[in-house]
Amino acid sequence: MKILIADAFDAKLPERLAVFGEVSSDMATLGEAEVLLIRSKTTVNPELLAKAPKLKLVIRGGVGMDNVDKKACAEKGIKAVNTPKASSVSVAEMAMALMVAIPARLIEAHMAMKEGKFPKSELKRTELFKKTLGLIGAGNIATEVAKRAAGFGMKVLAYDPFVKTHPDAEMVGSLDELVSKADVISMHTPLTDDTRGMVNAALIAKMKDGVIIVNTGRGKCVAEADLAEALKIGKVRAYGTDVWPSDPPPADCPLLSAPNVFMSPHLGASSKENLGRIGDEVVAIIGAFKA
Repeated sequence: MKILIADAFDAKLPERLAVFGEVSSDMATLGEAEVLLIRSKTTVNPELLAKAPKLKLVIRGGVGMDNVDKKACAEKGIKAVNTPKASSVSVAEMAMALMVAIPARLIEAHMAMKEGKFPKSELKRTELFKKTLGLIGAGNIATEVAKRAAGFGMKVLAYDPFVKTHPDAEMVGSLDELVSKADVISMHTPLTDDTRGMVNAALIAKMKDGVIIVNTGRGKCVAEADLAEALKIGKVRAYGTDVWPSDPPPADCPLLSAPNVFMSPHLGASSKENLGRIGDEVVAIIGAFKA
């Protein structure tokens, strides 16, 4: 079996996969590859598949499959899977880091002090305690966020059209109801035709004034221009994001220059521990596939 690792995985993974066959990270070997490992950087589309005539299995290390054309894979008899559980803790911790840092004014305080300032009286904090968190999506990552938010004394609501009950959140009947009640909104949805641009001017108008939005799901689930405008007028207090329409985002992305945007370069699933867990799932998937 020939395995191609196209994107960044745990450094020990090639050695672990060597028991299954020949392992390469050279894209020039795509034509011989039977198994392709990707994360967010590589897109599996008909053009790539045309260059991979021997491909039998695509593994997307992480959550979501929006960079994999599953229909094109199926038409060629190629199995396409991901590792949905591995990243839950890592991404949830990133969501919580943004959720804590924004009302605590940590980033502004840090930058001010680096400039020689001491804005003790200028920066006013707010707390998460007794605030309402609204989770858009109630899957593995959102569940881990809900558990952690409860530890901060937050009330946790969630909306997910595919989930009726949840052990760690109170499910609400509609997205409109969720955003109207939330002080903080945390986004955990895959990118689909229904979720693309879902946070737009119409939905933002139904949110509380001064809401904080955190996005560790998918960048394209936000209508960038609409959100940038809401930030400018203060309807949205702040937007904390680890995800973008592309990695990296285009230079003209409106959110890069909008006020009160707190950003990171898609680091949510990049913890050392998570890469190890992804590796565990990859080994198990290939082992079962080979068997």
